[in-house]
Amino acid sequence: MKWKTSKISTMRTWGLLLVLIGLGLCVLGTSGIILFGQTGKIIAAIFMVFGIISCFVSMGVYFWVGMISTNAPVLECPECGKNTKMLGETDRCMYCHTILTWNPDKATAAPAESESPAAPLQS
Repeated sequence: MKWKTSKISTMRTWGLLLVLIGLGLCVLGTSGIILFGQTGKIIAAIFMVFGIISCFVSMGVYFWVGMISTNAPVLECPECGKNTKMLGETDRCMYCHTILTWNPDKATAAPAESESPAAPLQS
């Protein structure tokens, strides 16, 4: 599936979404002043507080992902050959989205049997 991504990329996407929601709430609150006059100041203050809280939560998410990313083991993807970071037992490649695993029991494909020397053909 093309829509599945690695765990680190997914968490970064949530951080970006929180930033955009926070900025959107701040803009929406500011428009309350224009549309509702004096009452809009209270609406603006409420939306600004929620927007700033969302931005701070996103900063925490980015910090958390950064700390996780520094300890994540780097391995080479067998499909695309690029270095990618892996969290947990199973994860996806950041580039080609191939499922990667440390646990052979959860692997979906068996290793190729062509690596063993072939027996001579009998005619």
